[in-house]
Amino acid sequence: MTEAAVAVGVLVSDRFPADLAQRCERYAGGIGRRLAWIPVPADPQARVPDDLLPSIQVAFYTSDVYETRPRSFFSAVRKAPNLRWLQTFNVGVDHPIFAELLGRGIRVTSAAGTSAVPIAQSAITGLLMLARGFPAWIKAQQAHTWLQFRGSTGPADLAGQTLCVLGMGSIGTEIARLGQALGLTVIGIRRSARTPADPVAEMHTPEALAGMLPRCNWLAIACPLTAETRRLIDGPMLARLPQGARVINVARGEIVDEAALITALSDGHLSGAYLDVFEKEPLPPESPLWDLPNVIVTPHNCGASSGNDIRVLALFGANLEHWLSGRALVNEVSPRST
Repeated sequence: MTEAAVAVGVLVSDRFPADLAQRCERYAGGIGRRLAWIPVPADPQARVPDDLLPSIQVAFYTSDVYETRPRSFFSAVRKAPNLRWLQTFNVGVDHPIFAELLGRGIRVTSAAGTSAVPIAQSAITGLLMLARGFPAWIKAQQAHTWLQFRGSTGPADLAGQTLCVLGMGSIGTEIARLGQALGLTVIGIRRSARTPADPVAEMHTPEALAGMLPRCNWLAIACPLTAETRRLIDGPMLARLPQGARVINVARGEIVDEAALITALSDGHLSGAYLDVFEKEPLPPESPLWDLPNVIVTPHNCGASSGNDIRVLALFGANLEHWLSGRALVNEVSPRST
């Protein structure tokens, strides 16, 4: 039987939009291919029928499936003998399941870039709140206290300060762009060389990070979690930041030695942090980070946006067309990234 005669089974949510399905079917038909949509059962306890598993070649992991039916989805993914490609809504792909799939020779594509703008906006919101003294004002509001900064007690101007962005992917690049708009001098850290389009004053490789930190008032972490970046920001690295520097982490909690960070915040070496990610999630109630007056905590949710799912669906639609026609996939993950 020819490839064109065999319908490509696509594992999707039972809520997959009909208009996108029709668009994909039209494209497939135009190049002599057929699609067969295989929905993840609405019942979290149900499973995709065994007789459908051999037909699954493509799987699309969406946020609604993650929230209610991940076991059903990945049960099918693990048992599908002919699965060739999985698109996930996740930006980060450090979960072991993705390494497992790559190890089977299955292609994996992430949703990198789809939530870059809201994540970067949250990072800059945290930066501005710390820079302008909002934690103190919020605490004063809760105590019904009229707190005013005067003269030298007021926040320092951002202009002239330096922001180091660790990881210049889509999120880091947007953080850098917004940082420049605020008058910050931005130093980017990534493996590839600087291009004219990069919104940075300087670009350095990760090996130069330790040497850059003493110059930086702000460290924004936006890199993937890999073997190389796990606990990269440890006690000695934090100590290289100047007195009063601040840390922003919208990447992964395991990139930072959390105990060392708490110490640096408690003893005054660091004057603040905005943290959306943590070594253990949910953040345990007993963690000192909840109560440190110079820390802003959000629950690994800084990328939340009503537009994210729309962007992920558009990415999948485009990637499905690429996959069907043999073109390069957008955001394809390499085994080194997991």
